[in-house]
Amino acid sequence: MGFERDESGAALLGGVRLAALFDDPSSFGVDGAPLSTPAYVYDLDAIAGEARALREAFGGLPHLVAFAIKANSAGPIVRALAAEGAGADVVSGGELALALACGIPPEDVVYSGVAKQAAELDRAIGAGPRGILSIQAESIEELTRIDERARAAGRRARVSLRINPGVEADTHAYIATGHDEAKFGIPKAEIGLAVERIQSCSNVELVGVSSHIGSQLTTTDAYIQAARMLLTIASSCDVAMTSTGRPALTLVDFGGGFGIDYGQGCDAHPADFARALAVEVRRAGRESCRTLIEPGRSLVGSHGVLCAGVVMQKRAKPNDDERTWLIVDAGMNDLLRPALYHALHRIEPLERAADAGGLPMRVVGPVCESSDDFGTHVLPQPPPRRVVIRDAGAYGFTMASEYNGRALPTEVFLRGGRVDAVIRPRGVDAWVKERLG
Repeated sequence: MGFERDESGAALLGGVRLAALFDDPSSFGVDGAPLSTPAYVYDLDAIAGEARALREAFGGLPHLVAFAIKANSAGPIVRALAAEGAGADVVSGGELALALACGIPPEDVVYSGVAKQAAELDRAIGAGPRGILSIQAESIEELTRIDERARAAGRRARVSLRINPGVEADTHAYIATGHDEAKFGIPKAEIGLAVERIQSCSNVELVGVSSHIGSQLTTTDAYIQAARMLLTIASSCDVAMTSTGRPALTLVDFGGGFGIDYGQGCDAHPADFARALAVEVRRAGRESCRTLIEPGRSLVGSHGVLCAGVVMQKRAKPNDDERTWLIVDAGMNDLLRPALYHALHRIEPLERAADAGGLPMRVVGPVCESSDDFGTHVLPQPPPRRVVIRDAGAYGFTMASEYNGRALPTEVFLRGGRVDAVIRPRGVDAWVKERLG
């Protein structure tokens, strides 16, 4: 269902009137203390629907949709996706433990990242009967470390080579990962050396190759270019492995990065990537391999919002140029993307839609940084009591902090028109007690 407005103009998410959620939370099944802003609200039904649609786009091709937990690590969301058959792409020992605790089998987990600690590798190698599906090795040096940890555990670790394909993605520089200057992955020129290193490792089994060129991709062009290159590399690795009596690859992981519409449009939908990828996989004759993708933002981004209370309006007239600010109780500590990436999220009134008589206002938060700025938005006069910051379901709470001694935001999870779960912050008093030492 996602975000929409009813006949009165009130904001809805998952069929729930967001203003009523804060004014009368008990009517939606919320027990205990009232809900306060800032608060993230998520539509679990819509998130599950995104995963279902993406899986169906593969047709009969063997595949795994491995949710990138870094996009949103909330347990209710991970469990909802696991119920739809999704696996997990994790980048830390904590994310791995969360995925397993949410019911995702080790066989459906891949582990990425350039700086896996020994204890984290041990957890990945020791999970389940055979360890996780694949540890994505990001360097030749890491292969030796994985082999040592597997030997100590008395196991064989399944690994994939994360390849840096040297493909430039049309996205923000901070979230482009497939170019030659990125810290991620093994350069194409060193793949042969990586294969030789694996052949000298007795406790490592090469099961696949992977790549990830970046995030917020709005067309399939660069993604498919990298996919074709990865499929060629997979064939070369097959030859190298089987020539020494080792098994051929069993998976190819094409990464994620599928974009969403933040209000400026998005030409390609996640299913478009899956369908185009399926064509390339079949063309390369790899139908028997398991095709992996690692979507994060595209599953959750559009189906989460950040609700904020309006603190006050401020007007100033420097040099006869009147300026208006709307100061809200959500800041860059709650949603970092605008400060970090200059991202622009749509901001609208919670109670009713903005009308033609609205006033352009600079929406800012309470954090003592000039970067605590959500951009200019047209909002009604007088200003609303609350606003909704749209498309905040990805890289919102997971990047939140307690900077300036501010509590983390509440998280509310909707299902079937009611509140399914609430995760409340520990509060400022707990922060003060911890900082006292």
